[in-house]
Amino acid sequence: MVRKWSFGVLNDSDAEDVPGTVLLLPEYAVAPTTIALAQHLKDEGRRTIHGILLSPSPDISLNDPLNWPLRRRNAALLALAIYCMLGGGMPPLLAAGFEEVAHTFHISAPKATITTGLFELGLGIGGILVMPTALLFGKRPLYIITAAVFFLASIWCAVSPNFTHLCIARIVQGMAVSPVEIFPSATITEIFFLHERAFRLGVYTLLLLSGKNLIPLASAIVVEDLGWRSVFWMLTVAVGCSMFLLYFCLLESYWDRTPWPVFHGIVLEELPVNMHRNLPGASVTVKSVASDCEGSVTPPYTMPRNGPFNPAVTQWPASSKSGGTPYAEGKVIFERHHNEPFDSGFPEKNDSSFLEYKTSYDSATSTPPNERKRTTNIPIKQSYTDHWRSAPKRSYQEQLALFPGRLTSMSWSKAAIRPFILFAYPSILWSALVYSLSVGWLVVLSESVNDIYRNIHTYNFTPIQVGLVYISAFLGSLFGTAIAGKVSDLIVRYMAMRNGGVYEPEFRLLMAFPVAICSVAGLMGFGWSVEEHDNWIVPTVFFGIISFGCSLGSTTAITFCVDSYKEYAGEALVTLNFSKNIFHGLLFSMFFPEWLEAEGSKKVFVAVGIIQLACLMLTIPMFIYGKRARMWTARKNMMRKF
Repeated sequence: MVRKWSFGVLNDSDAEDVPGTVLLLPEYAVAPTTIALAQHLKDEGRRTIHGILLSPSPDISLNDPLNWPLRRRNAALLALAIYCMLGGGMPPLLAAGFEEVAHTFHISAPKATITTGLFELGLGIGGILVMPTALLFGKRPLYIITAAVFFLASIWCAVSPNFTHLCIARIVQGMAVSPVEIFPSATITEIFFLHERAFRLGVYTLLLLSGKNLIPLASAIVVEDLGWRSVFWMLTVAVGCSMFLLYFCLLESYWDRTPWPVFHGIVLEELPVNMHRNLPGASVTVKSVASDCEGSVTPPYTMPRNGPFNPAVTQWPASSKSGGTPYAEGKVIFERHHNEPFDSGFPEKNDSSFLEYKTSYDSATSTPPNERKRTTNIPIKQSYTDHWRSAPKRSYQEQLALFPGRLTSMSWSKAAIRPFILFAYPSILWSALVYSLSVGWLVVLSESVNDIYRNIHTYNFTPIQVGLVYISAFLGSLFGTAIAGKVSDLIVRYMAMRNGGVYEPEFRLLMAFPVAICSVAGLMGFGWSVEEHDNWIVPTVFFGIISFGCSLGSTTAITFCVDSYKEYAGEALVTLNFSKNIFHGLLFSMFFPEWLEAEGSKKVFVAVGIIQLACLMLTIPMFIYGKRARMWTARKNMMRKF
């Protein structure tokens, strides 16, 4: 009997094991649920010193990125975060220098701000191009190649002979920087366990948003002393150094985590995860386990054939009058560790490959054990992960190769469509909305800060004084990211304890309430105080509050999205950033400066605050119905065709 509620989250009426739902604290489990049965297979060697089970399950192979030494994983995070800080600072790079750019090319200052919107356009276009390429060939080559293009585009910006060249160069620069907003969350998901991710995602978000706040400060100093072209020359040097770190620290992190159920010595590499549950005599083998200690890998563990919690022999309760199993009734129990759902080769129950499987199973069970594996005719396709799973440990020099090989046989065009299919997934749609608002308002502010603070009728600041305003935003981002990661983890752990040890991604949504309070109050207060000609410190403090709320919002949106559909993490980040760059960054930049000039800061920012509040109110139905929405998308499986 499925409980109706899970700590305020409405459960699916037919299925208990839903994609994204994880037994995080098994010692608090109150009943042998299907999640508990699956997690019972994990022995004590796969727990942290605090008793938290390691999720996802690492392979026994030392080539699995989850089995890399902690120092290597942290070095990859550091190199990535530094590069993200540079990329994150690109939209407001010229925030304090728009008047100088306008003077150089004999245009108006509002027209010069369009370079920010064009950069956002480049980010959106680039994301569509690099994501499918990364799915086929890996993220490492894309990181390094786009960093090289970023390097060259920065030189182009520095030597632009006219405004048209500068605009085109900024679009190319945006396309090159696009991996900064798309790949890092997926990379962090691939090299860190579930209980480690929130803090690491917080570090990434902190440096990304810090770049948006500190780089404008640095560029303001350079603009005032050396001119706006020198900003791009110094950026070129920084990108070159960062590219060096990426090459030597950020190795390919792709690893297919589709489980390999084993029975009677037959490895079913391309069998549906639940089909083996209905087979007589099946046993379940845990292929690999790892501990928190560096380089520590424990041996395989096989659940006894007659074990009380062996899913292969568990008697399923009747799910209907016919007494069928959940699989037979079409109520599929979903396994947690699918990071690569496409091109799986899983046969349907009634298709020819299922009959081929049945024949091979019957043949195998009538064959001596030492001959069964070679007599089965199950087609096994050697993939990238299959190859390195059975290969000796790769040396560091081998992993420095720029191209690891083709990772999947999927076509590029189908891979390019996948991020747009995810707009039909309610959890990802909510995340895209909140992420677009959280990061988008900071981009909009970067276009208005120059006009507001350098206006002779308000504060008449110099470029360097405008840059110093971003210190407030940086402090807001710093505190916001720290709180978003740590407090969110504490809330999740507490709610999982109260929910029988089971974690639901919707638990992350409680952070939306401080997001709403801080961002709405900050936006309205900022515009109101400027129009009332309050002392410069008042809108500056509100600027910091906006940044604090937006940091909470962006971290919450990314974490909720990745936890709900970790198998689609890469595509989902494209969806989020496409929404932010096109629907928010580009469109708002096209009319926001004129809107601000025509209506005044009070009306504009009060309206923006109302938009923010109205959108965040959607968190309430998302929290209640989010789990059912996840199960609905699992049943529809819209990504299957792509």
